Amino acid sequence: MKIVSRNEELLRGALCRIPQSSSRSSLSSCNKLIRFEDISAAAFKIQCGVQKTPCMYSRLSKQYGMDIYLKKEFLQYTGSVKERGVLYLLTSLPQDQQRKGVIVASDSNFSMAVAYHASELRIPVFVIMSTSTSPARVKMCREYGAMVISYGTTAKDSQMHARRLAQENGYLYLEEEDSAVYLSGLGTVGLEVYEQVPKLDAVIFPAGGHCGLLAGSAAALKHLNPHISVIGVESESFPVLQQSLKAGHPAEDQACSNHHFYGDVSGLCFGSNSLQLTGKLVDKVVAVREEDILISMLRLLEYERATVDAEGAIGLAALVAGKVPELKGKRVAVVICSGSLELHLLQQCIARSLTLDNRVCRFSLVLSDCPGDISKLLEILAREDARVLDIKQERTFVTSELFTVEVTCTVETRDKIHTAQLRNALLERYPTAAWTER
Repeated sequence: MKIVSRNEELLRGALCRIPQSSSRSSLSSCNKLIRFEDISAAAFKIQCGVQKTPCMYSRLSKQYGMDIYLKKEFLQYTGSVKERGVLYLLTSLPQDQQRKGVIVASDSNFSMAVAYHASELRIPVFVIMSTSTSPARVKMCREYGAMVISYGTTAKDSQMHARRLAQENGYLYLEEEDSAVYLSGLGTVGLEVYEQVPKLDAVIFPAGGHCGLLAGSAAALKHLNPHISVIGVESESFPVLQQSLKAGHPAEDQACSNHHFYGDVSGLCFGSNSLQLTGKLVDKVVAVREEDILISMLRLLEYERATVDAEGAIGLAALVAGKVPELKGKRVAVVICSGSLELHLLQQCIARSLTLDNRVCRFSLVLSDCPGDISKLLEILAREDARVLDIKQERTFVTSELFTVEVTCTVETRDKIHTAQLRNALLERYPTAAWTER
């Protein structure tokens, strides 16, 4: 959590309420690595304010050859695990600061959690969002109870405006970071997983730049049972955590994406505390492709009826991609931490994942422009149990013989084997059929 310098003293007392191994009272000492007692204190304090989400056995277990338990943090009120850290953070603030209020500047899951829990605690809360923020996110934040102000065309503009308002009005400017309080709140996930699933062998968490959940939960799990493997998963396109661990400090020049699909998965590594905890306690950090994340989103939707975003699905993606073969036959918990996916992105993700999973395919072929030829093609598709999603005919710009029609079909199949069978059946009848590669 970042604060403007004017309010540094206000937060110092809140941070130091958590017992630390050092007796020094400076702000830096309060940000030392958290202890198990810190996480236990957080669990007690937030137990009435956040959901104790289920950690349930998944039907995906047989498919991937291990006992998979899904910790469904996307069932929190705002759809994100960030609520745990935010609630503990807000309840730890001095009362005079709670009366003055807090301010944030983004449309992230962190800001949504601040908006909701600050309103529930009757803390005045202001959220500054850029004018490019989707209307749905703005509407949702207002419904949580925050005063939303649209300002600037970029996130940086919004942040500068929020800091200025904080200085002028005495608000506490909050920005997601890795303070001891915030990490302790997030670490309560590890406590719950250990309690809910006996004889655990491993727990898989999302990683990326914002690895507070991974770091805080690892502190809890390794204290309870050092033999439990703790694994972090990040995007192959943005290996933020791996770069930072290799460098020994938060990497500042790594590539990142502003696309909402990735969320915090592609963010910059924001602090040394979580990085130190990760380096000390996490057994393995793996990277997965975007395709694996999309397939995981599809699996969760089909098998668990869970609509999650990239950050929520990335843990399962490690199993989908076969990145952790040592877990075969083991008992594994996967934390599904977020379900904040906008509807237009959800539609695109489903369509793309079906293609990647070889269940939607497209082919083109040339037929003579005679009555009955299209019907014969449709008969073959019906015989092979392929569902036609779209069919187009092109006569004018066909480059083959005169009086022919180019037909392009998009069809849905059951799986990869069914797709291969359909392809063979069509090639037998239409040798020149061309398949569109995904």
